[in-house]
Amino acid sequence: MTRDTHTLVHLCTLPEWRNARQTGEHRPPSLAEVGFVHLSTTRQVHLPANRLFAGRRDLVLLRIDANLLVDPVKWEPGVPTDPEGMLFPHLYGPLPVSVVTSVEEYLPGPDGAFAPQAE
Repeated sequence: MTRDTHTLVHLCTLPEWRNARQTGEHRPPSLAEVGFVHLSTTRQVHLPANRLFAGRRDLVLLRIDANLLVDPVKWEPGVPTDPEGMLFPHLYGPLPVSVVTSVEEYLPGPDGAFAPQAE
């Protein structure tokens, strides 16, 4: 599977993003729980969004310049229901605010489902 190695994305709530801006980095619970920050490509972000955040209207999409990341990013399988062979980028360290190139509101459609993002 082709990997978009320069633009990655991460979902969080607006309050989480505001906190990250104050501290200089985003440390979601997954960093303590499993040792990494869940990232996605724009083509696949709707999969974890629908799995974890279906219907939520308080999310922001952080676009990340992966070339600026210092901690390792490993491409690893998601869950068994993801398309066969699909790998997700996992950041093994906190997400620095300095690598975020844009922040966009991330809303579901009228049916509560999230759609794939434009590249």
